[in-house]
Amino acid sequence: MTAPTLTDAPAPVPDPDLAGPDTTPPPVGRNLMTIPWVARTLRSGWYPKILQIPVAAVFGLVAFQLLVGPDVAHENAGTALMWVLWWPVIPIVFVLLGRFWCAVCPFGAISDFAQKWVGVNRPVPNFLKNYGIWIIDASFLFITWADHVWGVVESPWGSGVLLLILTTAVIASGALFQRRTFCRYLCFLGGLSGNYARVGMVELRADSAICKTCKAKAVCYNGNEKVAGCPLFTFPRTMEDSANCNLCANCIKSCPNDAIQVRLRKPTSELWFITKPKLEQSYLAMAIMGIVLIQNITMLEVWQDVLAWIAATTGITSYPVIFTVAFAVAVTVPVGLLAVASKVAAGRNLETTKMNFARFGYALIPLDVAGHLAHNLFHLLAEGGSVYYTTAALFGSTATGDPALVSAGTIQILQFALLALGIAGSIYTARRIAHRRYQTAARRRATVMPFVVIIALLGAVNVWMFLLPMAHRM
Repeated sequence: MTAPTLTDAPAPVPDPDLAGPDTTPPPVGRNLMTIPWVARTLRSGWYPKILQIPVAAVFGLVAFQLLVGPDVAHENAGTALMWVLWWPVIPIVFVLLGRFWCAVCPFGAISDFAQKWVGVNRPVPNFLKNYGIWIIDASFLFITWADHVWGVVESPWGSGVLLLILTTAVIASGALFQRRTFCRYLCFLGGLSGNYARVGMVELRADSAICKTCKAKAVCYNGNEKVAGCPLFTFPRTMEDSANCNLCANCIKSCPNDAIQVRLRKPTSELWFITKPKLEQSYLAMAIMGIVLIQNITMLEVWQDVLAWIAATTGITSYPVIFTVAFAVAVTVPVGLLAVASKVAAGRNLETTKMNFARFGYALIPLDVAGHLAHNLFHLLAEGGSVYYTTAALFGSTATGDPALVSAGTIQILQFALLALGIAGSIYTARRIAHRRYQTAARRRATVMPFVVIIALLGAVNVWMFLLPMAHRM
């Protein structure tokens, strides 16, 4: 017999997952542009101006009240309108319509005005293009920290100063740079809305078949003599997400081929079709998770017991010091949990820890949105009456009453329903991401399980907090 040689050894079985991930494109939902009144509205020169005008009027009233109105928050209409009504409603808008708020936001109009009259239209610096999202992350964290340390929300003057600082930054950006640089690369609310818009039920996309034959030299992006270019620097033909589309309809008005569609889609479906996940966006999702956690914790009655225990145990009584440590821990824990889950998954799949973090961080966004909505729902429903009473007082009314719109039990039921949807949405999203990336059931299960564990853990923490009594904002 001939001795076996190396060439006789069986060839290694190739990993079936190396054949490549599922690249099936997202399903196309119903095109709302086929509805005549929707198409007429979005193509009208009055849209979105017809909405910007009343929003700007209310914004002016809020700013005036914050700066010159009553010094006590529960008597100030600006505080009620800003923090009890607008702030809780904003995430609902993101879920329903994506980043639509940015189309009617007064800051966008202010930027446009400054650019028109004194703008030098410099290109956006590469530094902002590369690191703007990290600036957004940092500013979001700083504003939250400042609120608790300096009492921004509880102080009408503090809220007014915050608006003045943001307005100054918007004017400076509009005067220096092209389009809405502030909104795209610097606005903390823009960063939040960009993340949350990914779960929205409406998307704007271009018909690629029509775009292939277009001879209009990217007029949808560049604009024309009648319509400005995309304010957020987004090219409809290459869009794969809604993070930087505010539904301003500029591209719809300028496209000569009717190639732009506004479609309905399943909530969260965008999250598992993202082909180029970004680490900084996943980090923002986890940082927001931490912010929601610390906001909840500090508004619980048990927080005062925690402060007393820390003082008795360590002798530290400085609230800024205690909160800064608690804030750092609250933000670090979700980020750390995702990092650990990504490390565990990396030992079972074809990705590095970094790529797992970037890819599956998006799966936490539905729970992020649900926790944020559930937290703000308490303020809206437990204190919503204050919006009516403080606004009516501007017109001479002396009416007073219970600010609660519904009972505490009803609020809790709604909060738990939102959390259940968020947990289910995040688990389902993680499963779909793994399903599209890997071909084998074993690899999918091994990859997704660490993320399911942290979703369940963070969901349970949120449930526990909403079981406890929460303090009012006003």
